[in-house]
Amino acid sequence: MGRLVSNTSMTVDGLCDVGAWFVAAGGHDQAGVEQLAAAAAFVTGRRCYEGFLGFWPSATGPWAEVLNPMPKYVASRTLSGQLDWNARVIEGDAVEGVRRLKEELEGDLILSGCGELACNLLRGGVIDEVCLWVHPAVGGAGTRPFDGVTLRLELMEVTAYDSGVVRQRYRPVAPPL
Repeated sequence: MGRLVSNTSMTVDGLCDVGAWFVAAGGHDQAGVEQLAAAAAFVTGRRCYEGFLGFWPSATGPWAEVLNPMPKYVASRTLSGQLDWNARVIEGDAVEGVRRLKEELEGDLILSGCGELACNLLRGGVIDEVCLWVHPAVGGAGTRPFDGVTLRLELMEVTAYDSGVVRQRYRPVAPPL
């Protein structure tokens, strides 16, 4: 049975709109590639999928080498069937669809994004790990991860990298508050 791991990059003050604050190179980058390479599949919502689709299929480098051939599952109420970039739509309810994927696939499913889909999956109890990649910057105003969700987390591990990025791994404590 697979696990669903939510990955979010953010600033120290919790901004997750990727901008100039994002540190692209360093030990954390290699750790992220290794995490993705060990995964069985990639899960995302429609908006992230469409954004990634505009960049990654023509990209090169370690991330592209791992991400491009990987199976991708997209939660969407507007898309259907087989998609471009080795992707397919999660049919029906996203929480139930991800629950089915976790039963069918061996290994981790990596969830990218921290908006509506991630919030629904947290509320539905299907996220097994929340991984926050905290970058050494203050971002100011913008989008915060998991907006509107109240949930207790248990710290599993903290890793500091040479780049100044700190990875915090948490396990959701059920039930949601």
